[in-house]
Amino acid sequence: MRSFYFCSYMNDPRPIGIFDSGVGGTSIWQEIHQLLPLEKTIYLSDSANAPYGIKTQEEIIGLSIKNTERLLKMDCKLIVVACNTATTNAIKVLRSAYDIPFIGIEPAIKPAALKSANKAIGILATRGTLTSELFAQTSEIYTKDIHVIEVEGNGLVELIEGGKKDAAETKDLLQKLLAPMIRAKIDYLVLGCSHYPYLIPSLYEILPREVEIIDSGEAVAKQAKAVLFNNNLLNTDKSGSKIPEFYSNINPQVLSQIIQAEKNGYKVAKMDF
Repeated sequence: MRSFYFCSYMNDPRPIGIFDSGVGGTSIWQEIHQLLPLEKTIYLSDSANAPYGIKTQEEIIGLSIKNTERLLKMDCKLIVVACNTATTNAIKVLRSAYDIPFIGIEPAIKPAALKSANKAIGILATRGTLTSELFAQTSEIYTKDIHVIEVEGNGLVELIEGGKKDAAETKDLLQKLLAPMIRAKIDYLVLGCSHYPYLIPSLYEILPREVEIIDSGEAVAKQAKAVLFNNNLLNTDKSGSKIPEFYSNINPQVLSQIIQAEKNGYKVAKMDF
């Protein structure tokens, strides 16, 4: 595996690279873009291989390496693995193989468990995340006295990738998936897939009022800022183009719609990777 050296100086204009199994990681990108407006960002939507959650760990690692290699060719200084499944299954491999900082994303189990008054929380995630070693370790540490209802969000990623996040069939599926959580009287719902924040309006329509939803986007953005600062990689130059770039390896129409590319002037293109 190739090794990459990253420069150590303040005002580093190189971009932040972000990848996900599809369009869902743009929910993470939005938080990063908002917190770090001076940073150039490049987003890879690996929609041709979505969803990652049903693949083997070996396949997930291979796809994560492929995406990382592409971002490194585009001179990225930091890579955000904006996918719960890729983080929990592949980030250890990535960190050991490349001399570049990686930021991962995993379900926010800790804050939900600590805040839960009912001692009951729900976790909506992919099978790849729920069956990973990292998820098991985190859950064991923080949920010993908590009733945890884990539900695989089978079919949700495909619906979102198909541009159907607000469709009736998506809401019907959510009703079925959330039913055991509602019966268990959860007071926190943890979203364990970066696609799922786009379902928050529908989730709040279905869940009881007292249930709060937690995702990891803001925490990931703050961690990215801290890592850039600690490694002298922040871009402090207010001049130059900061227009983000988005790439999909299939028809990028859904990606364009979800980030409102035309309205915001974002570059969205198809690219083989």
